[in-house]
Amino acid sequence: MTDHHAYVIGLDYGTDSVRALLVNAHTGDEVAQAVHYYPRWKQGAYCNLQKNQFRQHPLDYIEGLEATVRQVAQQVPAAQIKGIAIDTTGSTPGAVNEQGVALALTPGFEENPNAMFVLWKDHTALAEAAEVNDKARTWGGPDYTQFEGGIYSSEWFWAKIAHVVREDEAVAQAAYSWMEHCDWMTLLLTGQDLATFKRSRCAAGHKAMWHESWGGLPSEEFLTLLEPKLAGLRNRLFEETYTADQVAGTLSAEWAERLGLTTDTVVAVGSFDAHAGAVAGEIEAYSMVKVMGTSTCDIVVAPIAEVGDKLVQGICGQVDGSVIPGMLGLEAGQSAFGDLLAWFTQIIDWPLRTMLPKSTVISPEQLQALREELRGNLIVELTAAAEKIDPEESAVLALDWVNGRRTPDANQALKGAIMGLTMGSGAPQVFRALVEAICYGSKQIVERFESEGIAIKQVIGIGGVAKKSRFAMQTLADVLDRPIKIATSEQAPALGAAMYAAVAAGIHSDVLTAQRAMGSGFAETYTPQPDRVADYAARYKKYQAFGKFVETATLGDKQAAEVAVATA
Repeated sequence: MTDHHAYVIGLDYGTDSVRALLVNAHTGDEVAQAVHYYPRWKQGAYCNLQKNQFRQHPLDYIEGLEATVRQVAQQVPAAQIKGIAIDTTGSTPGAVNEQGVALALTPGFEENPNAMFVLWKDHTALAEAAEVNDKARTWGGPDYTQFEGGIYSSEWFWAKIAHVVREDEAVAQAAYSWMEHCDWMTLLLTGQDLATFKRSRCAAGHKAMWHESWGGLPSEEFLTLLEPKLAGLRNRLFEETYTADQVAGTLSAEWAERLGLTTDTVVAVGSFDAHAGAVAGEIEAYSMVKVMGTSTCDIVVAPIAEVGDKLVQGICGQVDGSVIPGMLGLEAGQSAFGDLLAWFTQIIDWPLRTMLPKSTVISPEQLQALREELRGNLIVELTAAAEKIDPEESAVLALDWVNGRRTPDANQALKGAIMGLTMGSGAPQVFRALVEAICYGSKQIVERFESEGIAIKQVIGIGGVAKKSRFAMQTLADVLDRPIKIATSEQAPALGAAMYAAVAAGIHSDVLTAQRAMGSGFAETYTPQPDRVADYAARYKKYQAFGKFVETATLGDKQAAEVAVATA
């Protein structure tokens, strides 16, 4: 008889918070959830926006782990919680010592940003990424970028590590090894030996140039050619990788006690948030799941036998089993999605942030209440005004590259731009242009996949923007000229992690079975409006032309990075 009192926990580490989701492993019912916002990150600690430096302290992660898991675990008897799985942003690597302790948790490194986890959107490694690309093509051995879309990004594992060890000798000397955030959290929970710990397939394959055809990671020769300070690191990393449905271990006695669980609780191999989210979004062959939050990750899976040796250029990697074991996982995305809209609201919010606190007209209590009211209504009012604008009557056009371009063809040196401004252009016109821009960026990704022979048969939306902005989703459906299905779950990556946990714990035989049993379905579908489709098609051509112009004008920034590499 099946035990229906079996629960699993999916733990999803996002950019600004972590959320835990307790799920009935047989029915998919979401029993409880809890969210913890990182306090140090919220204060802007260890970050430098002018340098595009974004670092996170492991204490934010640990405190969030305890706060959220203990809260949801109290809802059912501990013995009924059979498994836990973690997904995180990526690539978010951090340095560790020989015992696997994050360097920022060791004496002397507590306040050193270089000893912390380097968040996915940290772009301090532009020069190092340019060097990876140059050397991969010219060193005389395999082109290690070929399964990464042919272009290595400053957002990824090796570029970030090379940058940190060049910049900080103390960290270079103290770092025994490096771990992706999803791997480190899993190691923390299991208390295993670093040398035998099971590393994430999706993290290694998509961001660290791991591939079976050349024996795992890039060779020692290539890595030391890239940066002599990387000598010996390959032997302190890993050879094998594992899919997210595999057992990494069980909870250590320490963490079972700290979380209110048992040492029988299985811990699955870690994964990235977008990959877990795609599983919860009920991805199937040739579906594109768009994980829409601060940035986007666009995930596609395809049967390996049908794709064969096809290489898709300009994406973020294609890896056997990175999403659904037994299928090829392909990833693309945009470096700024919700972040682009957040940037604009911060721009127009500047007078409120700076002038209101100086006001002598209202009391501090009134000031606080007014700020909260305005902050809560700003996006709502901008959206309402933007929706009323006829696209044909607005000349404002924007590019979505304020945080560089992830795909197609990664170039983090690119900058955002706006054109067509007149004396009649107001905040709603600019806001609408920014919403359109993120949709045009999405269309370029769909077109790249299809031009490379990977059909996109349906589009599924998950994440904060997908759930909260009807205007953005309708615009996206109109720009893509195809329906957008929105997944029901409010916490799709956490639900996907829970599905991985259910397989690792032996409750379901494989990920597809877990997906069918635990999936929450779709809340609604946005259908293209025929009268808008043609308008957006015409504006999309202008977006492409504008992009080519700005990319040409920005070429000097990218060339400067490459010159810096060549003359270093």
